[in-house]
Amino acid sequence: MNSTKILLATTALTLAATGAFAESHGNMAMDMTLVSWGGAYQASQQKAYVEPYLAANAGVSATWDESSSEAVAKLRAMNEANNITWDLVDVEAADAIRLCDEGLAMEVDHDEILAAAPDGTPASDDFGDLLVSDCFIPQIVFSTTFGYRTDQVPAGVEPPTGACDVFDLEKYPGKRALNKQPTANMEWALLCDGVAYEDIYDTLETDEGVARAFAKLDTIKDQTLWWSASAEPIQWLADGEVFMGSAYNGRLFSAIVEQNQPIGMAWEWQMFDIDGWVIPEGLAEDRLARVMDFLVFATDTQRLADQAKYISYGPARESSAPLVSTHADLGIEMAPHMPTDPSNAKNTFVNNYNWWADYRDDLDAKFQAWIAQ
Repeated sequence: MNSTKILLATTALTLAATGAFAESHGNMAMDMTLVSWGGAYQASQQKAYVEPYLAANAGVSATWDESSSEAVAKLRAMNEANNITWDLVDVEAADAIRLCDEGLAMEVDHDEILAAAPDGTPASDDFGDLLVSDCFIPQIVFSTTFGYRTDQVPAGVEPPTGACDVFDLEKYPGKRALNKQPTANMEWALLCDGVAYEDIYDTLETDEGVARAFAKLDTIKDQTLWWSASAEPIQWLADGEVFMGSAYNGRLFSAIVEQNQPIGMAWEWQMFDIDGWVIPEGLAEDRLARVMDFLVFATDTQRLADQAKYISYGPARESSAPLVSTHADLGIEMAPHMPTDPSNAKNTFVNNYNWWADYRDDLDAKFQAWIAQ
């Protein structure tokens, strides 16, 4: 099936599903509050499916709240106060599992609420293994990896290639930037301290393993700036405030390709993850109807492929992958910039979403206590 036929088929399926849902659910709210991460990723969501959806639905508005990094805590607080002010929330997979387990996110039947692939493949098969929770509606595959200042690499030294180079202050002197949370940092610390990949999570379940990870992080702690907002490491790299820092690969792509910053990518042991939507439990009927109407459009094959025109994240649907082409503005091929490209994915670390759903609260407390020491 050529790309034109795929587009027509996808559009027809989506419109049919959207129309059926609207007809069966009556009145829909005329506004939505969408929660995401800001920056290049949120901009890609806005361009790929929010703007087209609003254009097709006169009078409907969408407001962004850039609070995804605090989604679990804020949804817990909203539930406690019985005041849910968000309509749709973008979260990482492990947080989706936590929210689902706590009854804060709504369980859905993916085949009932989402469009099928253009060839009729049910949504559940099209998303496949990325449906890690009954509450989770995947959008993208992304990675947390490392950027470094190309103009600060010491003379005669090979540029950094991956996560373990962040611990080598002798070879690569200068400040580091790491996310102010345990996820990825704990795994990298153990991996770069000699723990086998397949033993990482078993090791982290022990007090000795946690202590070993902190001991490795101690070796760079006094040279590390801790980021909470995903824009921070990119800004620090752009300003030359850090030599090397972890960041989302799409943010690094934007800085390097769109802004021409002197930044290189170090892909080895990038941390693979998936991102997607959850629907807060307890929405009023009209708000839920609008969210469902939006979702069937925003997560179809063409819309997820369109998102890859604006950012180097892989679409979560298998049927979207063949439609990924060139950057909307620059015209460059996007596939080589994806975390899943073979040249970038020689050694990757796949986030264990279920493990983090079980252990995140405990390790969060330990990690913040360690930073404060």
